[in-house]
Amino acid sequence: MSYFTAVLARDGRAWRVHDLDIDSEPDLTELTADLRGVAEDDQPVLLLVEREDAWWAVVRVDGDDDPRVFVSDVAGAVASRYAELLALDADEEDDGPAPGTCGGDLDLLSDLGTSPEALQEMCDEQVLPMDALAAVAEAGGFAEQLDSLR
Repeated sequence: MSYFTAVLARDGRAWRVHDLDIDSEPDLTELTADLRGVAEDDQPVLLLVEREDAWWAVVRVDGDDDPRVFVSDVAGAVASRYAELLALDADEEDDGPAPGTCGGDLDLLSDLGTSPEALQEMCDEQVLPMDALAAVAEAGGFAEQLDSLR
């Protein structure tokens, strides 16, 4: 399974790419601490995760606030090695979410130009992860930085 990850932190009006070994992160608590470590003051830090053509996710940390997570396909992400990192429960009592169901904080990118409705629409239309993250990056002003990592 091929994954793409990127960590970007806003520094004033600019975005900077940061090198974090996401695969060594044991859980969301440790990830949050490491994301805070690259932050400038209380500026947002984003982790973007892309799983081939299957699903994508965003983790956002702002200062001391709790981390916020959005996943485009919760069922797909629960079955991945990133389930614990994204704080997804793989042992749900019921059948869990239907494949293709997005979840998490739909509002986490609204101040960066991507509305909750736009996120929901990307899920409903099953926009490819690469295209969805490109749209989020374009709206948020970090498309050039994201493209430099691909």
